[in-house]
Amino acid sequence: MTTGFEDLLAANAEYAADFHYGGFDGIAHAGVGVVTCMDSRIPPLELLGLKAGDAKVLRSAGGRVTEITLTGLVLGVNLLGIRRIMIIPHTRCAMAAMSEDELRAKVEKAAGKPAGYLPINVIPDQLQALRHDVAAVREHPLIGEEILVGGFMYDVDTGLLTQHD
Repeated sequence: MTTGFEDLLAANAEYAADFHYGGFDGIAHAGVGVVTCMDSRIPPLELLGLKAGDAKVLRSAGGRVTEITLTGLVLGVNLLGIRRIMIIPHTRCAMAAMSEDELRAKVEKAAGKPAGYLPINVIPDQLQALRHDVAAVREHPLIGEEILVGGFMYDVDTGLLTQHD
């Protein structure tokens, strides 16, 4: 019986054959927390020169700080060694390229079903949203003033980060 995941399970078996991360403690050893987009063009550890075990990486559509990612940051700061937080949206993001109606229409067409109930939360102004998210993290009562929080834009065509806060 095939499940459609055979290629990925085979790749995992190769990965596990040379696995050397067993026994890690779950602490962010470089003290870094990253919130970025779910876009597969973004390799968060690599673009920062980090490796497995160095950072906690949280992803959301558009790289926005959501209730879930904010909870992850609070846990990371208080329990997992995060001392610096980077919020990293990116250029050419679909969440910033279309209106809510346009993006929902694309979802409905692809799914073949109505999606009017789906909160998509497009981003009309990425830099304004980034400033808002940085402020929300800095002002959270469970994230201390000693935690550095920065907003950055990742350019998917050059690989460069630009700080915006």
